[in-house]
Amino acid sequence: MTATKISLETSRDWLIRLVTSETFIYVMKRILQALLTLLLASALSFFIIKLSPGDYVDTLRQNPKISPERIEEIRRQFGLDKSWPEQYFSWLWRILTKGDFGTSFIYQRSVASLLWDRVKATLLLAIASLIVTWAIAIPLGILAAVKQNKATDRILQVVSYTGQGFPSFITVLVLLIFAQFTSPLFPIGDMTSIDNADLSWFGKIIDVAWHMILPTIALSITSFAGLQRITRGELLDVLRQDYIQTARAKGLPENRVIYVHALRNAINPLITLLGFELASLLGGAFIAEQFFNWPGLGRLTLQAVIAKDQYLVMASLVMSAVLLNVGNLIADLMLKVADPRIRLDS
Repeated sequence: MTATKISLETSRDWLIRLVTSETFIYVMKRILQALLTLLLASALSFFIIKLSPGDYVDTLRQNPKISPERIEEIRRQFGLDKSWPEQYFSWLWRILTKGDFGTSFIYQRSVASLLWDRVKATLLLAIASLIVTWAIAIPLGILAAVKQNKATDRILQVVSYTGQGFPSFITVLVLLIFAQFTSPLFPIGDMTSIDNADLSWFGKIIDVAWHMILPTIALSITSFAGLQRITRGELLDVLRQDYIQTARAKGLPENRVIYVHALRNAINPLITLLGFELASLLGGAFIAEQFFNWPGLGRLTLQAVIAKDQYLVMASLVMSAVLLNVGNLIADLMLKVADPRIRLDS
């Protein structure tokens, strides 16, 4: 009985410490802020869609095989006969009470199931691009800072400026031309091959990874160029600090000075950029997904906008806002882990 009582008291004390901890309070505040942001984003998206001329039913009127009676029936079915505020608050109420984001006009499927299928493909591409970008840009940025004003640094600066100066759609077009000349080495279109179902589990992973190569490169080039320059600049600022000169004067190995003392302090601004990097990758995915026929959220949203599939457009934009908020929250928590001196409430 005593052991049980002690266990309950220990669990209660742990729960109290968790709930009153700085990190927990910060996460709760960010979640509440994110909910308000999502509400405003959904309302803004809805009214922008409605301000554009026409709706989904207007596109059906161009088909002479569909009678006016059937068109009015479809309008009532999707609630398009109601006023704008009624449509929006009805949609919002269904989400809050049933978790129902509505039905897609063009796919005749639940919007939630469509988003779940597509957001996995977009996240896979964005995370792969993020890993590739950081794995290449950080070491090259360090190398450029260490070799400041030398030939290596100048070459890397030219590469960085060139990468940043290329618009995303030009990069994609160049990669498409490259794929055409090297065909069938780099597959284009969809994220799997025709015979994917017949492959082993390892074969399926390799098949998806092989289809990801060109879209990942397309997303990584501009991000890599910017991150390399920022890494170089931040590290150069830290290398000029007095404590770095002191560490060198004490006879510490140069690798230890750079990778332990300097890089640890230069990495904080880069972690802060992580959330914005994820957001920019999700935005850039629209172009890459469209050109490479990648079945992701960006391509789905573009199709929905063209067809004026309002519930699918609104849910897609809300999902993008969710991913942006999650990315920024993860970046803030990583910054706290990297530097315990940082206070989240500030």
